[in-house]
Amino acid sequence: MPFLTVNNTRMYYRLEGKPGPLTLVLSHSIGTDHGMWESQVADLVQHVQVLRYDTRGHGASDAPAGDYSVEQLGNDVLALADALGVEKFAFCGLSLGGAIGQWLAVNGPQRIERLILANTGPKLGTRENWESRIRAVTEKGMSAILDLAMQRFFSSETLERRDPNVESIKSVFLATSPAGYAGCCAALRDFDANAWLAQIAAPTLVISGKRDVSTPWAGHSETLCQKIFGAKSVQLDAAHLSNLERPHSFTSAVAAFLLADPAADPLQNGFKIRRAVLGDEHVDRSIANTNDLNREFQDLITRYAWGTIWSRPGLDLRTRRLLVLAMTAALGRYEEFRMHLRAGLKAGLEVSDLKEVLLQSAIYAGVPVANTTFQIAKEELGES
Repeated sequence: MPFLTVNNTRMYYRLEGKPGPLTLVLSHSIGTDHGMWESQVADLVQHVQVLRYDTRGHGASDAPAGDYSVEQLGNDVLALADALGVEKFAFCGLSLGGAIGQWLAVNGPQRIERLILANTGPKLGTRENWESRIRAVTEKGMSAILDLAMQRFFSSETLERRDPNVESIKSVFLATSPAGYAGCCAALRDFDANAWLAQIAAPTLVISGKRDVSTPWAGHSETLCQKIFGAKSVQLDAAHLSNLERPHSFTSAVAAFLLADPAADPLQNGFKIRRAVLGDEHVDRSIANTNDLNREFQDLITRYAWGTIWSRPGLDLRTRRLLVLAMTAALGRYEEFRMHLRAGLKAGLEVSDLKEVLLQSAIYAGVPVANTTFQIAKEELGES
C-alpha cells in the first residue's frame, strides 16, 4: 500500500501517470478522501502525472486527536512531495483543499507552478458553525451531520436522482474519523487568508459552483479573483462538489488551464498530434507529397485541424477518433473513414468500439452507410 510517514503522521497517497514536466497534486474536500477525484484522473493522466492523497484525518491517513491547522496540512503536502521527489507541482484543491492551496502558494511559492482553487474562499464559514460541527461529530459521530453535508455537497437534483456519486461520498463521509474531521474543522475555523491573498503570484484558476451554498461566488471566489492578480475564473452549474456534479466540465477547465501555453506553435503541435493519431508513416507520406500546389492546404489542416481542434483537452483521443468515424461514415467520406479506422485500430481502438459506432450510424445515418462501413471494417480487420 502507498503510505509514507510525514510529520509523524502516516499518509496515504496515489501517484499515477508517467513522470513528466508537470505533476498535479489533487487535494480533496473536508469529509471526503482521494477517491473524490476518480472522475478526473483518467483524463488528466493523459497529460500530467497526478498525485492524490488523503488529508490528515481522512481516508486511510492517520487521524491524530486534537486541532489541526491549515499550516500543518500544507506542510504535510510539502513533506509528501519531498518524500516522492516532486520538487515543483501544480496544485488543485477543493474546499479544504483550496484553503491548503492558498497557504502553499504564499508559503511555498517556489514549489507551486500553477494553482487551481475550487469551491473555496479566503475564509470558509463562521467560527460558530465550525464549533457546532465539532461538538456534533465528537458527541454523536459523523451521522449527526450527514444530511447537512449531503445537502451542501450536492444540488437537490443530484440527490433526487440518486446519483452514484452521492452514495459513494455518503459512505466515505460516514467512515471518516470524527476526530480527524473535527481536527480539520478546527483548521478551517481558524483559517483566514484575506490579509495575504495578494501575495499569491502563481497563475491561478478559480472554479466556483453556481449552486454552492457553502462557498457562493460573493465573498468567496469573487474575493479570490479580486485579490489574486491575474486570476481566471470558471463558474459551473453545480453545488459544493463541483468536480462530481460537472465532472467533464471541471476536468476540461483544469486541463485547459494546466496545458495553456501562449508561446506554443500550433503548427508544430499539430504535427505532433497528427503523428500520434495517424502514425508516422502516413504523416511522412503526406509531407513527401507536399508541393507548391497543396503546401498551404497541408499547413491549414495541420495548424487548425490538428494543432487547434484535435489538441484541445476537453475530449480524449479515443472519443475524438470515434466521433470522426461516426461523422465520416454518416457523410459518406469513406476514404477518410478508412484512413481513420486503420490508424485507430493500430492505436488500440477495439472492435467493440467500432461496432457501437457503426450500429449508431445505421440508426441515424441509414442502413446503406452501415453496409458500406461494416464492409470497410471487415477489410481492415482482415476478414473476408
